[in-house]
Amino acid sequence: MPTTIEAIINEKGNVFLQSPVRLSSVRRALVIILEEEPVLDIPVDIPETALLSEPALGEDWNRPEEDEAWGYLQQVPLS
Repeated sequence: MPTTIEAIINEKGNVFLQSPVRLSSVRRALVIILEEEPVLDIPVDIPETALLSEPALGEDWNRPEEDEAWGYLQQVPLS
């Protein structure tokens, strides 16, 4: 199964993987060079896709209809 690993390529063409890779044998790889510069100021433990999707999901989730649909989960039982 294909695995995607983030990497940074410098101006000399050197590839730096952002996480270690262990393989049982030699493998082929594809390199896709993205137009945007790498985001280096985010914490390592937060996937970039989560950060990129947050604004779009926030628009959908932060609606009164969503609050009403999930409101029962916020109710605290009286004891």
